[in-house]
Order: sequence, then structure tokens, then C-alpha cells
Amino acid sequence: MTWLSPERLWLLAAVAALAVAYLVAQRRRSRYAVRFTNLKLLDRVAPQRPGWRRHVPASLFLAMLGLLVVGFAQPQAKVQVPRERATVLVAVDVSRSMLADDVGPDRLTAAKSAAREFVAELPEEFNVGLVGFAGSASVFVPPVTDRTAVTTGIDRLVEGAAGQAGTAIGDAIATSLEAIRTLDAQAGQDVPPARVVVLSDGANTAGRDPGEAARSASEVGVPVDAISFGTPAGIIAGGQAVPVDGQTLQSVAEATGGNYFAAGSTDELRAAYADIGSSVGYQTEVQDVSARFIGVGLALAVLAALASLFWFARLP
Repeated sequence: MTWLSPERLWLLAAVAALAVAYLVAQRRRSRYAVRFTNLKLLDRVAPQRPGWRRHVPASLFLAMLGLLVVGFAQPQAKVQVPRERATVLVAVDVSRSMLADDVGPDRLTAAKSAAREFVAELPEEFNVGLVGFAGSASVFVPPVTDRTAVTTGIDRLVEGAAGQAGTAIGDAIATSLEAIRTLDAQAGQDVPPARVVVLSDGANTAGRDPGEAARSASEVGVPVDAISFGTPAGIIAGGQAVPVDGQTLQSVAEATGGNYFAAGSTDELRAAYADIGSSVGYQTEVQDVSARFIGVGLALAVLAALASLFWFARLP
């Protein structure tokens, strides 16, 4: 945290002085009570002494002053704010291997459920698109702000929905980039701040070379976050083994400046999406946050007043 007017923080010394003065006054008051040797008479004069309660309004008041001083010094902090035209393309593998039940009820169903949660958590102003891929890739939903449309598209993701057999990771990235470039009239020349999130369980077996697609993404500044989903024990109907293979996905993520996640369970997949969602489409700006301190300080002032009125029938 930085300060626009750090010299104003010296006013905290005055707040500290008030705190010391209050403690001294309380000490003198205690000494006076001790001099009152007739304790029975003291109990009759003041049968119910406030004890610790008498310090609450004063403590709240001093805390309020401290917070107001901090706000007066104009603190600044780094804040993440959504970027204009921010676009996220979610690409999901719908090849036959995604029917493996090593992640219950099966990889594809679990992936769809996590994708819905991921999309729902993104800021409403983000454009979100959906790509499904197997041996080729197709845009199921172009980038839109309509979350219902994206959710409906996710529901339509079924095994084989993207064409022939295989896993075309390179095509998934290339198709996502094309959807980003056609977001609006200026996207062809001015690519919006975007990110591609690819989920698959295997290596590339069809279509474009993933390395070539990754270079294209890197050239236009679009990171690719990749999630390999499944376990080495994956098996589909007929007894065919389909172990997860994340090597291609990891190389794509590294080449584009994205992040790579290996998820072997639904919880790990949700955690991967949550990690991606915490950074995608945001930019860090330094903003004045003095209102935070002033607001809390005013709240403490109200609490001090209420405590004093409730316990002592007067304002502090």
C-alpha cells in the first residue's frame, strides 16, 4: 500500500497521545476510588459500577480517529478490475475417451459441470464463448455476455458432437482464436484482451499442430490455460485403456504464457477453474482506497455512540 499524503500519518501521534491521556485519567480515577476507604458506603453510592463497559465507547472512538487519519492520508492499493471487451473461450474435449468413468460419473459429465460453475463465476460483462472438439473443432457458442446461451451450449456437449474421432487440440486453439478475432468490428485489427481455456484428457491425434496454434496465440497475446483431466486408470466401454496424457497441453500453456493444471478429480478440476477465474480478464490498477478506512471509521463512530447511549444514557 502506498500513500498520496504520507505526512498526514503523523496525526496518528495525536491519536496515540489521546489514548495515553485516557489511560492516565483512568489510573487517577482508580486511585481516587482506593482513597474512598468506606467500601460499604461506596457500594451504596455506586452499587453497580460499569467495569469494562466504560472503556468500550472510548476504545471505539479512538479506533475511529485512527481510521479517519489513515483515510485522510489517501492510501492507494493495487486493485484488479475487469478489462474492457474481456473475452474467454472455453474449449472442451468431447472425444470418446472423455466417457471414461475414472472420474465419476464420467470425465465429460464432470467437465461440463465444472465448466458451468466456471462460467457462472465470471463477471457479467465478460464475453464467453464455447468450443467443442474431438477430431475437429466447432464453435458451439460465439463469445457473448448471455450466460444462459453459454450454459445451454455446455448442455449440448456430448461425445462425438464435434465430428470425427480423435483429439484436435491445435484445431481447438485455432478455432477459439478465430472466434476472438470476430468478436466485433475492431477485433480483427485490435484483438480484445482474451484467454483460451482448453480441457482435454489426451495428446493431440488429429488436425493442426498444437505448437503452430500456440505460436499464433502467442503472436496476438492470447494466453492458453490448459487442463488435463483424468487419471492413468481411465477405461472406456470395451475395456480400452485411455490414460490421461497432459504433455501436449502443458507445452501449449508454457508456449503461450498460460497456466497448466493436472486434475485427477472433480474437486481438482473445480480448483483449477477457480484459479483461472481469479486472474482471467483482469488488469491491476492502483486506486485510492481511502473510502474503505473512512467507512469503517464512521461505522465505529456509530457503534461508540450506541454503546454509550445504551449503557450510560449519553453520547461519548
